[in-house]
Amino acid sequence: MTRLLVGRLAACVPLALGLATLVYLSLEWAPGSPVDRMLGDRPVPDEVRQRIERAYGLDRPALSRYLAWIGDLALRGDLGWSVSRSQPVSRVLAQALPPTLLLSGAALAVHFAAGILLGAVSARYRGGRLDRALEWLSLFLYAMPGFWLALMAILCLSLLAPVFPPGSMRSVGAEAWPWPLRLADVAWHTALPAGVLGLGSAAATSRFVRASLLETLGERFVQSARARGARLRRIFFVHALRNALLPVVNLAGLSLPALVSGSLAIEVVFGWPGMGRLTYEAILAEDLPVVASGTLLSAILVLLGSLAADVTLAAADPRVRCAARPVSP
Repeated sequence: MTRLLVGRLAACVPLALGLATLVYLSLEWAPGSPVDRMLGDRPVPDEVRQRIERAYGLDRPALSRYLAWIGDLALRGDLGWSVSRSQPVSRVLAQALPPTLLLSGAALAVHFAAGILLGAVSARYRGGRLDRALEWLSLFLYAMPGFWLALMAILCLSLLAPVFPPGSMRSVGAEAWPWPLRLADVAWHTALPAGVLGLGSAAATSRFVRASLLETLGERFVQSARARGARLRRIFFVHALRNALLPVVNLAGLSLPALVSGSLAIEVVFGWPGMGRLTYEAILAEDLPVVASGTLLSAILVLLGSLAADVTLAAADPRVRCAARPVSP
């Protein structure tokens, strides 16, 4: 287990830095300048422009700025200064990270709850009308873009039938409410975006659960349970479903990139004050430190989630632990 953990952690560092480097240099070489965004169409003297570029370090070459950003990050933990928000990048990310963690955590819960439930029902009624209907529903949810599902959810559940709020994370004036009401208000605002984000990615998981469950039902231990006269419900939920869910644990690591990348569109559509919306606004403003730091933080969260999924799978399945051990000569 320790060997597996150390190996995964060692692989996370170059992956995260490589991704941040690629994003930083790609945006650096893109046309335009943050100073143009700040000044707009107003004509200003060249001295003013040069003074602004010098204040934000934009007068230096791209490679020099990148090396300075990496050096400050590695030595002092300094992520730089946000040009568009006029405050440290670490403070900007600290404000956006908790809403993203809340939305991603709720979406992950919806993802696995809906995926396991739909997959189990499809396997239980294999070949029937319900199985075919769930198959078409899964294909529909998997094929539709996340922003379209979000818009349709707002149209149906916020405008036509006002069940959930159409956007934001809190109601106006909720800061003055007692904490139970504030907690219920945040949950009410989280339900719709988390449901859209989780259901959109749960379709693939449901088909995986169905296939894994049908394969497990043909194993010898299930046949032995049938021969002993065990009830069909006990065979399905106790013997087959428990063992079929072991590979699903590994899907948590594969689902996190989809949730993180999909949360950008969901946060923009719902006006959610998280990392996705922050990155989108920073790209429009060409705020390179915010985009690079946000991408680096998102990559670290994805890698840590994948690491947690690998460790959980190794703890649940002895075969993975044995494969990770060094073979003695």
